[in-house]
Amino acid sequence: MTSESVSAAQFVASADARAWPFEEARRLIERLDRLPGGKDKVVLFETGYGPSGLPHIGTFGEVARTTMVRHAFELLTEGKRTTRLLCFSDDMDGMRKVPDNVPNQEMLLQHLHKPLTKVPDPFGQYDSFGHHNNAMLRRFLDTFGFEYEFASATDYYTSGRFDEILLKAAERYQKIMEIMLPTLGEERQATYSCFLPISPTTGRVLYVPMKEVNAKKGEITFADEDGRDVTLPVTGGRVKLQWKPDFGARWAALGVDFEMYGKDHLSNTVVYDGICKALGGVPPQHFVYELFLDEKGEKISKSKGNGISIDQWLTYASPESLSLYMFQKPKSAKKLHFDVIPRAVDEYLQFLSAYPKQDAKQQLDNPVWHIHSGTPPKPELPVTFGLLLNLVSVSNAENKDVLWGMLRRYAPSATPDANPILDKLSNYAIRYFNDFVLPTKKYRPPDDLEREALKALDAALGELDANADAETIQNKLLDVGRAIPRYQDTTKKSPGGGPGVKLDWFQAIYETLLGQERGPRLGTFVALYGIPETRALIERALAGKLAAT
Repeated sequence: MTSESVSAAQFVASADARAWPFEEARRLIERLDRLPGGKDKVVLFETGYGPSGLPHIGTFGEVARTTMVRHAFELLTEGKRTTRLLCFSDDMDGMRKVPDNVPNQEMLLQHLHKPLTKVPDPFGQYDSFGHHNNAMLRRFLDTFGFEYEFASATDYYTSGRFDEILLKAAERYQKIMEIMLPTLGEERQATYSCFLPISPTTGRVLYVPMKEVNAKKGEITFADEDGRDVTLPVTGGRVKLQWKPDFGARWAALGVDFEMYGKDHLSNTVVYDGICKALGGVPPQHFVYELFLDEKGEKISKSKGNGISIDQWLTYASPESLSLYMFQKPKSAKKLHFDVIPRAVDEYLQFLSAYPKQDAKQQLDNPVWHIHSGTPPKPELPVTFGLLLNLVSVSNAENKDVLWGMLRRYAPSATPDANPILDKLSNYAIRYFNDFVLPTKKYRPPDDLEREALKALDAALGELDANADAETIQNKLLDVGRAIPRYQDTTKKSPGGGPGVKLDWFQAIYETLLGQERGPRLGTFVALYGIPETRALIERALAGKLAAT
């Protein structure tokens, strides 16, 4: 990060910023200041990925959130400390089961327990299943413009980059076992070893006890699958570590300073830290986030393929809206299903619109500062995603050109080139409406009183200039509602001193004209859709044509 990406005022205000990435960055600075040489070292942020299944949004979330902490750290240290982000793939793990959401299941069954980079790619595109999933992860991360380095466990093990830590693990084997065994059941204790040899006969990752660990020679002896005793060096990719020891060993080997992981790892933290220390390392700062849940409240899983994939989210909404979803309340469990998308989009637009009006401290606490690494784009029209969805609904728009016709009525100077955010939103709105809103729409016919109210609304709109602004239209809508006893709210006062208007008036309009229980601010909606078009919509509702659909 350079000083050009933030203002001088933001540098000053960062000391008081309270957004969670700044809180974590301050903790990291304090940790480094306590370490010998900590102020001068390259600061390593790491995220882990288990490529046993296709990457899901939780994987993306770790990189997005870690990037936010990294950027806050760089601002607090004025860019004077070098940082790296390493995305590490555990692609040497054995494939313990076949994911439900991939093709060629029978073929994959023949390769169970082989390292993922030795399992054929069921999609037929890459050298292995591990390579395929790594490529998917990198493509997803590149879509969001993350600055990161990719690391493969297979490359690190086979190239010798982990040889030193593996030899140290052989030397301190007993210490590692003393940490691990109390965490296991009696039956598992009898066969457990922190080393997992790769069978020289079958190529599978073996979960077998060690007959000997020779620290001087850096070798292990075990019974292979054919019953023969085999001795292998722990180096050169012939042996890997069990996943819990591997976590701590990697921290020690690479000097990791910051890593976040899900709450399902929380109970293992003491194990990871203990093994890191046993191997001569210093555990990194941890950040434990709550898990993502599907619409049923179940944990999302790579192998099940439940929840939303990154590709699915990006089909219906912008990358920035997904980043906002990751930013908000990372320590609270959140459901991750399609219904959350419109709200995430609109909240992003609200934060973006507020940013230019805020002082430096408020800007640093605004999610868009973290989403865009200090340089959010200029806000555009105050049009919500929900409003676009409703415009698609009533206009039967099948392409964004129809929407742009209405948008230009509302803002004549708006163009796709000048308003790229709005242009993209138009495409998203059409896709989301067709797949999720249209199947659930249900118009109801107006009752007798509602018929009279809609006739009054039609007449009131007819009194307005065709180019009346949203506020004028909204006031006219309110005037119609105030005149009808059913919709009068005596607990509220109108600007003229009379009764206010109940929400029932707006709900009646939504249900009869839009086919839904909730909707946008109607004054803005009518201004965009058009007064003549809205009057035609009322006419169709009164004629029973909407309810008939």
